Amino acid sequence: MKKILPWLCVVAVLAGLGVEYANNRKQATDMAQLRADKEELQNRLSAEQTKTTQAAAESDELLQLRKDHEDLLRLRNEVRQLRDEKQQLAKQMSQAAAATPQHQQSQQQVQQLMAENQQLRAQSQFIQATNQINICITNLRQIEAAKQQWAAANGKPPGALVNPQDLAQLLPNKTMPTCPAGGIYTINPVGLSPICNIPGHQMPK
Repeated sequence: MKKILPWLCVVAVLAGLGVEYANNRKQATDMAQLRADKEELQNRLSAEQTKTTQAAAESDELLQLRKDHEDLLRLRNEVRQLRDEKQQLAKQMSQAAAATPQHQQSQQQVQQLMAENQQLRAQSQFIQATNQINICITNLRQIEAAKQQWAAANGKPPGALVNPQDLAQLLPNKTMPTCPAGGIYTINPVGLSPICNIPGHQMPK
């Protein structure tokens, strides 16, 4: 029995070492699998974050363009016809959306909104120039009416010179009007219509 006992202890130790080795191998395998899973999850998360960032950038660009578009629409009521064209284009884009990839559809919307904004800016500039012409012509007519009133009140014949100070009291707000486009007015003598030095800013004959 004394001879067998040492061998039994050796066997027990070896068995314990074998179990410990097996456990260590299993833990190492589990750790390697966990690392691989972690790396895969990080890669997926990075890819999703990239997609989210790109989508957010495109969304911000679209939102800014839409805001500019709405601001320009409020400038002038004369651009209502362009709204109808926009609705028609939006309907066509909606019909084609099913067959169009999402990224390509977003790019088309951006290009369409940029084109519409450019059209609106051009129309707004034209309307502004037209309004300036109308205001300037109204100013010239007021100056001419004041000249005629001054000449009649003071018995001045055609060709008589008149000063801005003479007319100021006869004009609205008791002051000489100014051209909204920055033009310079020439009063001219009695009998001659006042003029503005900007082409197109003149009273109809």
